[in-house]
Amino acid sequence: MLAARDYLWSMQIQGQGAVVTGASRGLGRALAEALAAKGARVALVAREAGPLADVVAQIRGTGGIAHAVAGDVGDKQAAHRIAGQVQGLVGDVGIAIHNASTLGPVPLRLLLDTECEDLAAVLETNLIGPFRLTKIFAGAMALRGAGTIVHISSDAAVEAYSRWGAYGISKAAQDHLSRVLAAELDGTGVRVLAVDPGEMDTRMHADAVPDADRATLQRPADVAKRLVALVESEVASGTRIALPGWQP
Repeated sequence: MLAARDYLWSMQIQGQGAVVTGASRGLGRALAEALAAKGARVALVAREAGPLADVVAQIRGTGGIAHAVAGDVGDKQAAHRIAGQVQGLVGDVGIAIHNASTLGPVPLRLLLDTECEDLAAVLETNLIGPFRLTKIFAGAMALRGAGTIVHISSDAAVEAYSRWGAYGISKAAQDHLSRVLAAELDGTGVRVLAVDPGEMDTRMHADAVPDADRATLQRPADVAKRLVALVESEVASGTRIALPGWQP
């Protein structure tokens, strides 16, 4: 088997089956649009069917291939249904981007003021949900000898920000999940990456920092184009990338 350091990780997106979670708005929507524009067959996953259908219609209107899969990645009972629908709609999944995330209760609160149940809910969506779906998709990727799994990270995974405790804990754990998966999938042709996209003008950011100057924030569409370029590039499995400082 090839060692990660010897493997050329570039991926042609044209013709790939792809899944993006949290795809009804923000970065997830922009990623689905960018992947479809590159010729991927994209399954968009989100909880709300209405907004999801609007995004799918927009992508199809520009000639892209897109399908809606309504479901909550944080719901254990939904995992196999979501994965089955994705595979039924786009075929073999070559690219899986785990973008769906929750902050937990807002306004953000001190960690010691956070209910245990609220921390558990954040972990279910941000960590355990992506793990469940990866368990389903990664085996088939390994059998085919190719695939890329991307976890959307955050600077809150490496910096201890007051009141970002639940979210930051979940993202730190997700970063390490990426590293462990990369080690265990070494030599299979499956690449696992953690990507910190930087601060963006999204509803999640507005919920977390309502007084932020939107003019200083990145546009999700611009971030998505750079992230898709990263997927196409020769970035080694197990790498954590801070996207604002990354050069193709």
